[in-house]
Amino acid sequence: MAKKAKKQQAGGTPATVALAAAGVAHTVRSYEHDPSHPSYGEEAAEALGVPPERVFKTLVAEVDRRLTVAVVPVAGSLDLKALAAAVGGKRAAMADPALAERTTGYVRGGISPLGQRKKLPTVLDSSATDHATICVSAGRRGLEVELAPLDLAKLTEAVLAPIGR
Repeated sequence: MAKKAKKQQAGGTPATVALAAAGVAHTVRSYEHDPSHPSYGEEAAEALGVPPERVFKTLVAEVDRRLTVAVVPVAGSLDLKALAAAVGGKRAAMADPALAERTTGYVRGGISPLGQRKKLPTVLDSSATDHATICVSAGRRGLEVELAPLDLAKLTEAVLAPIGR
C-alpha cells in the first residue's frame, strides 16, 4: 500500500508506472490543462509545441459489441470502418464515454492506451511509424508521455493499421 501511495505522490499514473516497469524509454511531459479548450488533443499539441500529427488521441469504440482502443493523430479523426476491419469485425461505433471511463480507469481527455484497468484490443494508426516518437496521454488531463511508436505497439499489443483519416 505504501508503495502505491509513493508512486502517486511522485505524480505516477498507471500508464507511467507500466512504462517504468517495462523499462521503456519515455519522457513524461506536462502542461496546464485549460478546461475551456475545445479539444484535449489539440490543446496538448499546442501547449507542448509538438506538431499535431505526432500527438495521438486514445479513443474507445465498440467493434461488434467488444470494446476496442483506437490510437489516432489528434489532427484527424477515426475511420470506424477501418477500425472494425483491423480487428476482424464488421461494425464499429464510438463507445459510451461513461463505459470507456469505467473500463479503462481513466477520465475522458486523459484516457491512455497504457495501464488500463482492463486490457482491451488496441489498434495504433500506422502513421505513427512515420515519426521517431509520438505523444499519447499519460493517464491524466495535462499529462502526456512521449515514446517510440513501436514501443507503444509492443506494450499494448496493438495492431498497426491505417485507421485515421
